[in-house]
Amino acid sequence: MNLEQLVGSWLKQHISLRKGECRRRLLNGLGYAEMLFLEKVWIPVFGHLVDLHPEYEVTDFRDAFRYIDFAFIHHWLRIAIEIDPFGTHLRDMSRDQHSDDRDRQNDLVIDGWKVIRFSLDRIRDNPRACQRRLQNLIGKYLVEWQRLKELSLAEREIIRMATRVRREVKMQDVKTWLNISDPYAKRLLHGLVDKGELFPASGTQRITAYRLVSNNYEYLLD
Repeated sequence: MNLEQLVGSWLKQHISLRKGECRRRLLNGLGYAEMLFLEKVWIPVFGHLVDLHPEYEVTDFRDAFRYIDFAFIHHWLRIAIEIDPFGTHLRDMSRDQHSDDRDRQNDLVIDGWKVIRFSLDRIRDNPRACQRRLQNLIGKYLVEWQRLKELSLAEREIIRMATRVRREVKMQDVKTWLNISDPYAKRLLHGLVDKGELFPASGTQRITAYRLVSNNYEYLLD
């Protein structure tokens, strides 16, 4: 299957699931910059379009609809990929449009999205650099997701709690959060230490508090 067939089949699938303005945008097809990104960056890295969504619709904090060029959504991971042709995004942009563009990106970040932007010039002239950045970003979080997937539901809930409270976690916290007994809470915490997810934060003979080893779960558990 060549590029046009692959993208055409993928767009057809997404069009069948969309409505309103989002559907209209897809019916118009992808622009030159977006097609070049797929051809030069995305497909050479991944070889498929699974989990990639074109013209993805989101709402901002004023409940207005916004559209992301491409959204990569894989379980907890959400990455907004923006393609910026120079003339559209800089030379022809008014001050109000410039401010609105920054507001739009800030709203995405606040809502838990990771945002990565590529200029059309960089995609055209140095696609390998774009590929490396995309691989580094997605790879970093997929490694963390894979580790999380291998934990039990109770262990993942402890990770979620530790991420949210942003402090040392004690056995009493775990007991209250999961409504479990002392021995079970202790076994879960020791298991997470053995798996390299937590480390003892206080105590030597008797551990009284724990901290997360990784800070990346914050992005996976929004």
